[in-house]
Amino acid sequence: MAGDELISAHVEEIGESAYAVTISVSGHKIKGDEPVSFGGGNLGPAPYDLLLAALGECTAMTVRWYAKQQKWPLDKVEVKLTHRKIDKVDNFEKQVIIHGDALTDEQKKKLVDVAAKCPVQRTLQSDVVISTLS
Repeated sequence: MAGDELISAHVEEIGESAYAVTISVSGHKIKGDEPVSFGGGNLGPAPYDLLLAALGECTAMTVRWYAKQQKWPLDKVEVKLTHRKIDKVDNFEKQVIIHGDALTDEQKKKLVDVAAKCPVQRTLQSDVVISTLS
């Protein structure tokens, strides 16, 4: 999992739709776009899609990491998420589904508790500084 190291991304318009971009980050290329209903071509995930996916990815990885540290028999973790704005407030809901018949109820509960400690969730819940340069 990422720590304090610098991560760089490059996002560039590609002209395939009004909002289509390529996203280059950590050796990976992803296409992003807005849905047709927002004037895009739906050629890739929208920004909030990627934010929601990042929260889910980090949650699953954090649960897996903790289970490995404890040497617990976690078979699989699933995370189902939703995001919506309610009265101008971003609301995220996460459902963490723990698979592992050999896990105790107490271990399953602890893994769900650990899911709330993923770094992306902590970032979303913290004070963030964003500097825009030209």
